[in-house]
Amino acid sequence: MTRVVVGITGASGAIYGVRLVQRLLDGGIDTAVILSEPARKVLAIEHDLAGTPADFRGASGNQPTFHDNRDVTAAPASGSTAPDTMFVAPCSMGTVARITSGISSCLIERAADVMLKERRPLVVVPRETPLSSLHLRNMLALSDMGVRVVPASPAFYFKPESIEDLLAFVVDRAIQAAGIDLPLRHPWEPPGRPGTQP
Repeated sequence: MTRVVVGITGASGAIYGVRLVQRLLDGGIDTAVILSEPARKVLAIEHDLAGTPADFRGASGNQPTFHDNRDVTAAPASGSTAPDTMFVAPCSMGTVARITSGISSCLIERAADVMLKERRPLVVVPRETPLSSLHLRNMLALSDMGVRVVPASPAFYFKPESIEDLLAFVVDRAIQAAGIDLPLRHPWEPPGRPGTQP
């Protein structure tokens, strides 16, 4: 069974991480979560969530396991017990910079470093605007190392009707970028094809 870790940092849009975890759980994927302390604050401020396992429960009723971000002895910190895939969603620009530089001051950063050294799929979902030249250079460096960079940039071609639709689009693209076989909920359909709006 595929094992996935989702790191959630303190960028605005922590709900992307929540919805990503729920989607993975509902797809039968063994999923663990690492929450940074700033991410907990963002969840509380933006969504009135405490960051408990129940907040991440999928429609299937499954809940993720949790790792303490301060525990650099946890399984994701070692190449011998690393997950098959890791997401950092949302990924703050500070976290992007530390991953790029190989700085491991917490479990999220150490786990990302392990994914790089083991050459396993790592997907980051940056959430910042506007982007400085430094941000762009750091993300280019990650891309050059094989990291998939999936900006939190929803599309509008499918005529979304809710914020949940926009979240689902980004979550599905991140999952697709990781090579995990879950169906896209809003695939592109050329105009005039079945399933498209006139």
